[in-house]
Parts: sequence; structure tokens; C-alpha cells
Amino acid sequence: MAYKSPGKGYADVADHFRALIKGGELAPGDTLPSVGEIREQFDVAAKTVSRALGVLKSEGLVTSRGSLGTVVAKSPIVVTGTDRLNRMARNGMRYAPGETSTGHRVLSRSVYDAEVCQALDLEPGDEATIRIRVFRQDDQPTSVGVSVYPPATVNVVPELSEDVRMTRQFDELYSERSGQEVTKGQRLAYARHASQDELEALEIAAPPHIAVSVLVTKVAFHDEDRPLAYWEDVYAPGAQVPISE
Repeated sequence: MAYKSPGKGYADVADHFRALIKGGELAPGDTLPSVGEIREQFDVAAKTVSRALGVLKSEGLVTSRGSLGTVVAKSPIVVTGTDRLNRMARNGMRYAPGETSTGHRVLSRSVYDAEVCQALDLEPGDEATIRIRVFRQDDQPTSVGVSVYPPATVNVVPELSEDVRMTRQFDELYSERSGQEVTKGQRLAYARHASQDELEALEIAAPPHIAVSVLVTKVAFHDEDRPLAYWEDVYAPGAQVPISE
């Protein structure tokens, strides 16, 4: 973590450690450097370090542990969807410490959802490949990830239709094989009521007459000619989700 640049402010210091936590390079329970070490690392005053740690504490990313100093909070944030791509590009880590995924399914289905059809330029009833998995932190479900791929994408990356975990991200494989750059669209977040399937995947026991609100993020990917994928992530109630581009 060697890093030293004069003129850094408390926001820069906070952003540095926030990125390490989001990237999984600092895991829950890991101890941050001491105030003195951070001062030396960034060439800043003790007050600057104190303000930076205060920001991280207010975001629920770290906590004070007395003589142990400042440590990363347990399961502080859920990193999935396009944030997972950003993390892999940064440090190659597919999963953060304590994170895994279960319930992997690959389906070939006719698509009638108007939003998905519009995003992928499909006609209602057209077939697409759908990949579903449940992300977990410390064996607790945190989100359900759904990715939908039209036939043109699967033709280039046939691994998407195989009922196995992908060892590389589809955008890398698509770019290598097609010679076209994959671009990510605007990521959007909104709230809605969870479906029964989503409640079961997130292990939420709610009576049928009770509506459970969940946060959903969605994003589409394109090349120069066509849409390539539609991703949707449904987060468990109470999950802390970083919203960034």
C-alpha cells in the first residue's frame, strides 16, 4: 500500500481506503494502518486522517475497536453487477473475502418483459439466454443477479449458454473475438416489490399478503452495432450498495 503524495485532503484519504474495501483488498476485520502511518503515507495532518476515518465510519465501512485501532466493518457493502467488473479490472478478484455465489442457473427462454425487450432490441417472444445466481456474504444472501443475452451475443460467446460458471467476463471474451469494444450504458437504480421467486432466493420468509420492497439496479451493454446484454441485480433489504459509475 505504498502511496505518498503531498497535498492530499481527507476526501482523498477516505477514497483510497474506500476503494480498497470495495475491491476486497481490505476484508472485514482487517485493521487499517495507524493514524501515524496514514499521516506518513499521505503526508497529511492528524486532523485530516481523523476526518477521513470519520467519513468511512459514517458510511459503515469501518469501526473503532479500542486498542486494535480502526478495522473494516463486517460485510459492509455489497459489490455486484458492474461494480464487480470494476473490481476485477482493478485487482482481478472475482469474489471479495467471505463472498461466494450459489443457485447458478442458465435458461433459454422466450422474453416478454417489455423493459428487457426494449433494452436488447428484441421482439416479444424472441429467445434469449438468461443466467441467474445468488450472491452471498458469510453465507447470507445479499443479491440476486440476472443477466440476459440475445442470440447475437451468445453466437460470439457460446460459453454463456453452458450451465457452468464463467471463468472470464463476457465483455472480455466478446471484445477479443469480435474486435469490437463493449461499452456499458447508464446504470439506474429503483425500488419495487420483490417477486416470490426473488424472496425465496434471498431467503426472506414473508406472508403472501405482505409486499417486500427491494432495491434494483439495471444496466445494458452495447458494441458499435447492437445491444449485447441486460443485467439486473436485486438486493436484499438492508443491503448497502455503492452507487457509482
